[in-house]
Amino acid sequence: MKRPDLKNQSLLMTTIPLLAQGQPPGAASFTLDVNTLLIIIAVLLLLVIGILGYILIASTDVYRKRKGLKKPGERILKSLLLIMASAGALQVFGQEAAPPAANPFSDASLLRYFLIGVVTLEFIVMFVLIYWIRFFTGIEELQQEKAEAKKKLFKGASSWWGRVNKFKPIEEEHTLDVGHSYDGIRELDNPVPAWFSIAFIASILFGLAYLWRYEVVHSGLNQYEEYEAAVTKGNLQVAAYMKTKGDAVNENTVTMLDAAGIEAGKKFFMNNCTACHGNAGQGGVGPNLTDDYWLHGGSIGNVFHTVKFGVVEKGMMSWKDIFSAEQIAQIASYIKSIHGTNPAGAKAPQGELYKDAPVAAAGNKDSTAQKVK
Repeated sequence: MKRPDLKNQSLLMTTIPLLAQGQPPGAASFTLDVNTLLIIIAVLLLLVIGILGYILIASTDVYRKRKGLKKPGERILKSLLLIMASAGALQVFGQEAAPPAANPFSDASLLRYFLIGVVTLEFIVMFVLIYWIRFFTGIEELQQEKAEAKKKLFKGASSWWGRVNKFKPIEEEHTLDVGHSYDGIRELDNPVPAWFSIAFIASILFGLAYLWRYEVVHSGLNQYEEYEAAVTKGNLQVAAYMKTKGDAVNENTVTMLDAAGIEAGKKFFMNNCTACHGNAGQGGVGPNLTDDYWLHGGSIGNVFHTVKFGVVEKGMMSWKDIFSAEQIAQIASYIKSIHGTNPAGAKAPQGELYKDAPVAAAGNKDSTAQKVK
């Protein structure tokens, strides 16, 4: 068997860690800080300024040929001097970009402020160059011509409006003076505009037609009749909605519920009624609900009505906004179910004696009642 080459094996072992590391330890990684970003922006803006300067020189040639001039003029000279001064500032910036150790710009914050100033100056130079390019190429003159055209158009429109309203210029105001003056205010005889007179006559004709239609021949509903029709329609919609919600049950149609309904009513009673009537209906602030005497009637319909609308003058609130009609029927059924239980500590009888009468017929589920005087 051939022995492995130890020299190649050792070289391979020393190469693997270098490949795994990717770069030698201690090598500085490139980071884009604020100063570096500002330097990049300044260089890019310098390139843009150079392009704009070239365009400006070409535009001055066009301007001279169009105007028949031989020299660019004083304003062009000022602009070129400004560009040269900006280039000198940028040259200083280029020298300061790599300062020696003793240079004050070695401080990162000071260098950042200096770079911000250079970028700001470059933007100013760009705006100046763009302005003069627009001037020499004739863009500014074109904009002025468009503005003048708009003014003429507006003036023509205003003149048309003046003719429609029969306006007169202030120079002819003396022809309208009627001779009345008070505190420096003169009365003028200005004619009423035609469109105003037409609108006034049209409103009168509309009023007469409206009066004839709704008050004379009654071919349509007036505002009062429309209101009544809307109220009637709303009441019908409310009634239909109440039926879908099961609220057709009321004091006239309610009947005694079964054991499940009574048990549900007991829960509502215990949670809401015991403070006044006791936990067994024996009474407290409110009357006793287990004896034969009732203040507002003892039938299932009377109890339903009392719970639904309450007795405000005696301190009992209305529960119709808290419970649904079915829930009020459950509460009333529970109250009727505890009649005659005679709980301990029952309150003395109040109201009139009431006795439930026996069912009149086998198929009749409604209970009849009578008061005993």
